[in-house]
Amino acid sequence: MATDIKTLANGVTTGDRRALARAITLVESDRKDHRKDAEALLEATTNPDRQALRIGLSGTPGVGKSTFIEAFGSLLTGQGLRVAVLAVDPSSARSGGSILGDKTRMERLVRDPNAFIRPSPSQTHLGGVARRTRDAVALCEAAGFDVILIETVGVGQSETIVAEMSDLFVLLIAPGGGDELQGVKRGIMEIADLILVNKSDGDLKATASRTVADYAGALRLLRKREGDPDGFPRAMPVSSLEDIGLETAWADMKTLADHRKNTGFWAKRRVDQARHWFEDEVRQGLLRHLQSDQHAEEAMAGLRKSVEDGLRTPGAAAREALAWLTKDA
Repeated sequence: MATDIKTLANGVTTGDRRALARAITLVESDRKDHRKDAEALLEATTNPDRQALRIGLSGTPGVGKSTFIEAFGSLLTGQGLRVAVLAVDPSSARSGGSILGDKTRMERLVRDPNAFIRPSPSQTHLGGVARRTRDAVALCEAAGFDVILIETVGVGQSETIVAEMSDLFVLLIAPGGGDELQGVKRGIMEIADLILVNKSDGDLKATASRTVADYAGALRLLRKREGDPDGFPRAMPVSSLEDIGLETAWADMKTLADHRKNTGFWAKRRVDQARHWFEDEVRQGLLRHLQSDQHAEEAMAGLRKSVEDGLRTPGAAAREALAWLTKDA
């Protein structure tokens, strides 16, 4: 059955959760007819006046991201805010399906009428950010959510992708410091606005304090960034189980967001992000064209084989492949 874009768009913009879920399913689809409908839907729901606070969240495995999101999300909904959670699960390379199922670990938040949780398979995309997550973010904004939490998989240099679709980036760390600090890539440290040391309670409280000090020291070595007020980025302890530090973390996020809005950095960053994703869509479209055109695909296969056999350099072969697009144009 063909999708009624106008009806679906109206459902999204009026806050209908079922319509939003259907809309996200549509934009995640790779079917050619669905992509056309998805683009029409996104055009119909775009409203520059509706801007949520987009918070990217990443952390090392086992740090308690789901527990933190449930506690933090509940704090926000308790203040009357509407919260959307886009939890990007690792995908099976074989089936493309999700492995973790974050939604099952947020039992309290999933029942909250002011919260919307959407787990999405990463579809093997670099950095664990689903290829259409940015479209899902746009739909959640159109639906009137105040805060959008984008949970990404793992910690690595490729996680900088999430910074291109969020207003703030939060890195969640487990108590430990020392060796773990060595394992966190400098690129992640450079984009983090807040470093939250989770599990800062019980027997781990003292260890967590030392870890906060370690990261605070590391942050002082980084060059001050555009758009940051004094004191940012910063590290602080939190406990998702005992709700310690969550209100302080939220207050700091609002302070940083307000500062960026007042200085014009927020608007500039949104423009830069829109430009980045436009260029990314063009690159992806060029690649899809090469893969879908029979003659281009045959040429690609030959060039690929010459590279594998060491007869051509990757750069020279790539330039020849791109020449097919120039010829078509």
